Amino acid sequence: MVIKVHEADRDRLLYGCMALGGGWDTEPYGPGDIDAAEAAIEAALDSGITGFDHADIYRHGKAEAVFGEVLSRTPGLRERITLQTKCGIRLAEGDGPGIYDLRGPTIVRRVEESLSRLRTDVIDVLLLHRPDPLADPAEVAEALTSLRRQGLVREFGVSNMSGAQIALLQSHLEFPLIANQLEMSLDRRDWLEDGVLVNTPAAAQSGFPTGAIEYCLTRGVRLQAWGALAQGRFTGRQESEREHATARLIAKLAGEKSTTPETILLWWLRRHPAGIVPVVGSGRPERIRACADAARRDPELSHEEWYELWLTARGVPLP
Repeated sequence: MVIKVHEADRDRLLYGCMALGGGWDTEPYGPGDIDAAEAAIEAALDSGITGFDHADIYRHGKAEAVFGEVLSRTPGLRERITLQTKCGIRLAEGDGPGIYDLRGPTIVRRVEESLSRLRTDVIDVLLLHRPDPLADPAEVAEALTSLRRQGLVREFGVSNMSGAQIALLQSHLEFPLIANQLEMSLDRRDWLEDGVLVNTPAAAQSGFPTGAIEYCLTRGVRLQAWGALAQGRFTGRQESEREHATARLIAKLAGEKSTTPETILLWWLRRHPAGIVPVVGSGRPERIRACADAARRDPELSHEEWYELWLTARGVPLP
Protein backbone atom coordinates (compact mmCIF):
# COMPACT_ATOMS: atom_id res chain seq x y z
CA MET A 1 0.00 0.00 0.00
CA VAL A 2 1.26 3.49 -0.87
CA ILE A 3 0.74 5.79 2.13
CA LYS A 4 -0.41 9.29 1.28
CA VAL A 5 -0.82 11.61 4.22
CA HIS A 6 -1.95 15.21 4.02
CA GLU A 7 -1.10 16.92 7.31
CA ALA A 8 -3.34 19.92 6.67
CA ASP A 9 -6.34 17.60 6.31
CA ARG A 10 -5.89 15.76 9.61
CA ASP A 11 -9.07 15.48 11.68
CA ARG A 12 -11.40 17.11 9.17
CA LEU A 13 -12.94 13.66 8.72
CA LEU A 14 -12.61 10.33 10.48
CA TYR A 15 -12.96 6.95 8.83
CA GLY A 16 -15.32 4.73 10.80
CA CYS A 17 -14.15 1.12 10.74
CA MET A 18 -17.41 -0.59 11.73
CA ALA A 19 -17.81 -2.13 8.25
CA LEU A 20 -14.48 -3.97 8.38
CA GLY A 21 -13.90 -7.55 9.46
CA GLY A 22 -16.63 -9.63 7.84
CA GLY A 23 -19.96 -10.48 9.45
CA TRP A 24 -21.47 -9.43 12.78
CA ASP A 25 -20.73 -12.82 14.25
CA THR A 26 -17.96 -14.71 15.97
CA GLU A 27 -16.88 -16.60 12.85
CA PRO A 28 -13.16 -16.10 12.10
CA TYR A 29 -12.18 -13.49 9.54
CA GLY A 30 -10.24 -14.58 6.48
CA PRO A 31 -7.69 -13.24 3.95
CA GLY A 32 -10.47 -11.63 1.93
CA ASP A 33 -11.58 -9.62 4.95
CA ILE A 34 -8.02 -8.36 5.48
CA ASP A 35 -7.75 -7.39 1.81
CA ALA A 36 -11.09 -5.55 1.99
CA ALA A 37 -9.91 -3.68 5.08
CA GLU A 38 -6.69 -2.72 3.33
CA ALA A 39 -8.64 -1.40 0.34
CA ALA A 40 -10.87 0.71 2.59
CA ILE A 41 -7.91 2.08 4.56
CA GLU A 42 -6.06 2.93 1.35
CA ALA A 43 -9.16 4.70 0.00
CA ALA A 44 -9.37 6.74 3.21
CA LEU A 45 -5.70 7.71 3.04
CA ASP A 46 -6.01 8.61 -0.64
CA SER A 47 -8.92 10.86 0.35
CA GLY A 48 -6.89 12.74 2.94
CA ILE A 49 -8.34 10.92 5.96
CA THR A 50 -5.77 9.90 8.57
CA GLY A 51 -7.98 9.38 11.65
CA PHE A 52 -9.56 5.93 12.12
CA ASP A 53 -12.47 5.31 14.48
CA HIS A 54 -13.03 1.87 16.04
CA ALA A 55 -14.95 0.23 18.86
CA ASP A 56 -14.15 -3.00 20.64
CA ILE A 57 -17.55 -4.44 19.68
CA TYR A 58 -17.43 -3.76 15.93
CA ARG A 59 -17.89 -7.13 14.22
CA HIS A 60 -17.26 -8.75 17.63
CA GLY A 61 -13.70 -7.39 17.66
CA LYS A 62 -12.91 -8.42 14.09
CA ALA A 63 -12.85 -4.82 12.80
CA GLU A 64 -9.94 -4.03 15.12
CA ALA A 65 -8.28 -7.35 14.34
CA VAL A 66 -8.24 -6.94 10.55
CA PHE A 67 -7.05 -3.36 10.97
CA GLY A 68 -4.19 -4.71 13.07
CA GLU A 69 -3.37 -7.17 10.31
CA VAL A 70 -3.11 -4.28 7.83
CA LEU A 71 -0.89 -2.32 10.24
CA SER A 72 1.41 -5.31 10.60
CA ARG A 73 1.81 -5.69 6.82
CA THR A 74 2.32 -1.94 6.17
CA PRO A 75 5.51 -0.64 7.83
CA GLY A 76 5.29 3.02 8.85
CA LEU A 77 1.51 3.25 8.64
CA ARG A 78 0.90 3.42 12.40
CA GLU A 79 3.07 6.51 12.78
CA ARG A 80 1.08 8.36 10.13
CA ILE A 81 -2.43 7.85 11.46
CA THR A 82 -4.55 8.51 14.54
CA LEU A 83 -6.22 5.49 16.14
CA GLN A 84 -9.41 5.97 18.14
CA THR A 85 -11.47 3.22 19.72
CA LYS A 86 -14.35 2.87 22.17
CA CYS A 87 -15.36 0.63 25.04
CA GLY A 88 -18.35 0.36 27.34
CA ILE A 89 -20.80 -1.90 25.50
CA ARG A 90 -20.96 -5.64 26.09
CA LEU A 91 -22.70 -7.56 23.35
CA ALA A 92 -25.23 -10.26 24.21
CA GLU A 93 -23.68 -13.68 24.86
CA GLY A 94 -25.65 -16.89 25.04
CA ASP A 95 -28.87 -16.24 26.91
CA GLY A 96 -27.54 -13.05 28.51
CA PRO A 97 -28.60 -9.60 27.27
CA GLY A 98 -26.34 -6.91 25.90
CA ILE A 99 -25.44 -4.39 28.60
CA TYR A 100 -23.30 -1.33 29.26
CA ASP A 101 -20.23 -1.76 31.45
CA LEU A 102 -17.97 1.10 32.50
CA ARG A 103 -16.55 -0.49 35.62
CA GLY A 104 -12.92 0.47 36.06
CA PRO A 105 -11.39 -3.02 35.66
CA THR A 106 -13.58 -3.64 32.60
CA ILE A 107 -12.35 -0.46 30.92
CA VAL A 108 -8.73 -1.43 31.50
CA ARG A 109 -9.25 -4.98 30.27
CA ARG A 110 -11.09 -3.85 27.14
CA VAL A 111 -8.31 -1.40 26.29
CA GLU A 112 -5.71 -4.12 26.68
CA GLU A 113 -7.72 -6.37 24.36
CA SER A 114 -8.07 -3.58 21.78
CA LEU A 115 -4.33 -2.93 21.87
CA SER A 116 -3.70 -6.60 21.20
CA ARG A 117 -6.13 -6.77 18.29
CA LEU A 118 -4.88 -3.52 16.77
CA ARG A 119 -1.25 -4.66 17.18
CA THR A 120 -0.17 -1.33 18.61
CA ASP A 121 1.34 -0.10 21.87
CA VAL A 122 -0.89 2.92 22.31
CA ILE A 123 -4.39 4.15 21.49
CA ASP A 124 -4.46 7.82 20.56
CA VAL A 125 -8.03 8.46 21.72
CA LEU A 126 -10.34 6.28 23.82
CA LEU A 127 -14.06 7.09 23.88
CA LEU A 128 -16.55 5.73 26.42
CA HIS A 129 -19.15 4.30 24.06
CA ARG A 130 -22.42 4.71 25.98
CA PRO A 131 -23.38 6.00 29.45
CA ASP A 132 -23.53 3.23 32.06
CA PRO A 133 -26.09 4.16 34.76
CA LEU A 134 -24.18 2.05 37.30
CA ALA A 135 -20.82 3.63 36.57
CA ASP A 136 -19.07 5.36 39.48
CA PRO A 137 -17.47 8.46 37.90
CA ALA A 138 -14.59 8.38 40.38
CA GLU A 139 -13.84 4.77 39.47
CA VAL A 140 -14.06 5.53 35.77
CA ALA A 141 -11.70 8.48 36.20
CA GLU A 142 -9.25 6.33 38.13
CA ALA A 143 -9.18 3.78 35.28
CA LEU A 144 -8.66 6.47 32.64
CA THR A 145 -5.92 8.11 34.68
CA SER A 146 -4.15 4.79 35.09
CA LEU A 147 -4.29 4.08 31.35
CA ARG A 148 -2.86 7.52 30.67
CA ARG A 149 -0.04 7.15 33.20
CA GLN A 150 0.91 3.78 31.73
CA GLY A 151 1.12 5.33 28.27
CA LEU A 152 -1.56 3.01 26.89
CA VAL A 153 -3.97 5.81 25.92
CA ARG A 154 -3.05 9.39 25.04
CA GLU A 155 -6.42 11.20 25.20
CA PHE A 156 -10.00 10.47 26.17
CA GLY A 157 -13.53 11.39 25.19
CA VAL A 158 -17.08 10.09 25.26
CA SER A 159 -19.81 9.05 22.88
CA ASN A 160 -23.58 9.52 23.04
CA MET A 161 -23.42 11.62 26.22
CA SER A 162 -25.10 14.81 27.38
CA GLY A 163 -23.29 17.88 28.63
CA ALA A 164 -24.24 17.06 32.22
CA GLN A 165 -22.83 13.54 31.94
CA ILE A 166 -19.58 14.87 30.50
CA ALA A 167 -19.36 17.51 33.23
CA LEU A 168 -19.80 14.89 35.96
CA LEU A 169 -16.97 12.74 34.66
CA GLN A 170 -14.78 15.75 33.92
CA SER A 171 -15.08 16.87 37.56
CA HIS A 172 -13.11 13.75 38.56
CA LEU A 173 -10.36 14.14 35.94
CA GLU A 174 -7.22 16.28 35.89
CA PHE A 175 -7.04 16.23 32.08
CA PRO A 176 -9.70 17.30 29.57
CA LEU A 177 -12.14 15.08 27.74
CA ILE A 178 -11.57 16.06 24.14
CA ALA A 179 -14.45 14.57 22.11
CA ASN A 180 -18.12 13.62 22.14
CA GLN A 181 -19.35 11.43 19.30
CA LEU A 182 -23.07 11.76 18.53
CA GLU A 183 -25.33 10.74 15.67
CA MET A 184 -25.52 13.89 13.55
CA SER A 185 -26.50 14.31 9.91
CA LEU A 186 -28.82 16.20 7.60
CA ASP A 187 -31.35 13.45 8.37
CA ARG A 188 -30.70 13.20 12.15
CA ARG A 189 -31.11 16.85 13.12
CA ASP A 190 -32.40 16.83 16.71
CA TRP A 191 -28.98 18.04 17.92
CA LEU A 192 -29.50 21.16 15.78
CA GLU A 193 -33.23 21.69 16.10
CA ASP A 194 -33.19 21.43 19.88
CA GLY A 195 -31.59 24.87 19.85
CA VAL A 196 -34.21 26.55 17.64
CA LEU A 197 -37.40 24.91 18.92
CA VAL A 198 -37.15 26.59 22.32
CA ASN A 199 -40.50 28.09 23.35
CA THR A 200 -42.43 26.17 20.67
CA PRO A 201 -44.80 23.19 21.06
CA ALA A 202 -42.40 21.09 18.94
CA ALA A 203 -39.77 21.32 21.67
CA ALA A 204 -41.58 18.62 23.62
CA GLN A 205 -40.93 16.15 20.79
CA SER A 206 -37.15 16.49 20.88
CA GLY A 207 -35.37 13.87 22.92
CA PHE A 208 -31.97 15.47 22.50
CA PRO A 209 -30.36 16.66 25.76
CA THR A 210 -30.66 20.44 25.83
CA GLY A 211 -27.34 22.23 26.14
CA ALA A 212 -25.12 19.33 25.02
CA ILE A 213 -23.85 21.17 21.93
CA GLU A 214 -23.34 24.39 23.88
CA TYR A 215 -21.46 22.54 26.62
CA CYS A 216 -19.08 21.03 24.09
CA LEU A 217 -18.56 24.37 22.37
CA THR A 218 -17.73 26.23 25.58
CA ARG A 219 -15.44 23.46 26.94
CA GLY A 220 -13.53 22.75 23.74
CA VAL A 221 -14.97 19.23 23.42
CA ARG A 222 -14.75 18.31 19.73
CA LEU A 223 -18.00 17.01 18.27
CA GLN A 224 -17.74 13.93 16.07
CA ALA A 225 -20.70 12.90 13.93
CA TRP A 226 -21.44 9.23 13.44
CA GLY A 227 -24.00 8.37 10.77
CA ALA A 228 -22.85 11.52 8.95
CA LEU A 229 -23.87 10.27 5.48
CA ALA A 230 -27.40 9.49 6.74
CA GLN A 231 -27.11 5.83 5.69
CA GLY A 232 -27.38 6.86 2.05
CA ARG A 233 -30.84 8.36 2.55
CA PHE A 234 -30.05 11.36 0.31
CA THR A 235 -27.52 9.71 -1.99
CA GLY A 236 -29.17 6.60 -3.35
CA ARG A 237 -32.02 5.14 -1.29
CA GLN A 238 -34.63 7.86 -1.05
CA GLU A 239 -38.11 6.80 0.03
CA SER A 240 -40.27 9.85 0.80
CA GLU A 241 -40.86 12.90 -1.37
CA ARG A 242 -38.97 14.97 1.21
CA GLU A 243 -35.95 12.72 0.77
CA HIS A 244 -36.21 12.89 -3.02
CA ALA A 245 -36.40 16.69 -2.89
CA THR A 246 -33.37 16.84 -0.62
CA ALA A 247 -31.43 14.45 -2.86
CA ARG A 248 -32.22 16.61 -5.90
CA LEU A 249 -30.99 19.74 -4.11
CA ILE A 250 -27.81 17.98 -2.97
CA ALA A 251 -27.12 16.76 -6.52
CA LYS A 252 -27.70 20.29 -7.87
CA LEU A 253 -25.28 21.85 -5.40
CA ALA A 254 -22.72 19.12 -6.06
CA GLY A 255 -22.84 19.86 -9.78
CA GLU A 256 -22.51 23.60 -9.25
CA LYS A 257 -19.49 23.14 -6.98
CA SER A 258 -17.83 20.36 -9.02
CA THR A 259 -17.92 17.87 -6.19
CA THR A 260 -19.94 14.86 -5.00
CA PRO A 261 -23.27 14.58 -3.16
CA GLU A 262 -21.42 12.92 -0.27
CA THR A 263 -19.19 15.98 0.07
CA ILE A 264 -22.23 18.30 0.19
CA LEU A 265 -23.65 16.26 3.08
CA LEU A 266 -20.37 16.40 4.98
CA TRP A 267 -19.86 20.09 4.22
CA TRP A 268 -23.28 20.77 5.74
CA LEU A 269 -22.04 19.34 9.04
CA ARG A 270 -18.60 20.95 8.83
CA ARG A 271 -20.14 24.39 8.13
CA HIS A 272 -21.55 24.46 11.68
CA PRO A 273 -19.45 26.64 14.05
CA ALA A 274 -18.92 23.69 16.40
CA GLY A 275 -16.24 22.37 14.04
CA ILE A 276 -17.99 19.02 13.67
CA VAL A 277 -15.80 16.11 12.50
CA PRO A 278 -17.92 13.72 10.39
CA VAL A 279 -17.25 9.98 10.59
CA VAL A 280 -17.39 8.24 7.20
CA GLY A 281 -18.41 4.65 7.79
CA SER A 282 -18.80 3.06 4.36
CA GLY A 283 -16.84 -0.08 3.57
CA ARG A 284 -16.90 0.68 -0.16
CA PRO A 285 -13.69 2.31 -1.44
CA GLU A 286 -15.53 4.25 -4.15
CA ARG A 287 -17.86 5.85 -1.61
CA ILE A 288 -14.97 6.67 0.71
CA ARG A 289 -13.19 8.41 -2.16
CA ALA A 290 -16.39 10.34 -2.92
CA CYS A 291 -15.80 12.12 0.41
CA ALA A 292 -12.31 13.38 -0.46
CA ASP A 293 -13.34 16.98 -1.13
CA ALA A 294 -14.87 17.17 2.35
CA ALA A 295 -11.46 16.33 3.79
CA ARG A 296 -9.43 18.59 1.53
CA ARG A 297 -11.62 21.64 0.93
CA ASP A 298 -13.26 24.03 3.36
CA PRO A 299 -17.08 23.92 3.18
CA GLU A 300 -18.23 25.84 0.13
CA LEU A 301 -21.82 26.42 1.24
CA SER A 302 -23.21 29.91 1.64
CA HIS A 303 -25.41 30.86 4.59
CA GLU A 304 -28.45 30.60 2.32
CA GLU A 305 -27.43 27.27 0.78
CA TRP A 306 -26.87 25.75 4.23
CA TYR A 307 -30.35 26.85 5.29
CA GLU A 308 -31.90 25.62 2.03
CA LEU A 309 -30.52 22.16 2.70
CA TRP A 310 -31.80 22.22 6.27
CA LEU A 311 -35.28 23.44 5.34
CA THR A 312 -35.65 20.98 2.46
CA ALA A 313 -34.61 18.09 4.72
CA ARG A 314 -37.03 19.33 7.44
CA GLY A 315 -39.92 19.47 5.01
CA VAL A 316 -41.58 22.24 7.04
CA PRO A 317 -40.72 25.92 7.65
CA LEU A 318 -38.81 27.12 10.70
CA PRO A 319 -40.90 28.30 13.66
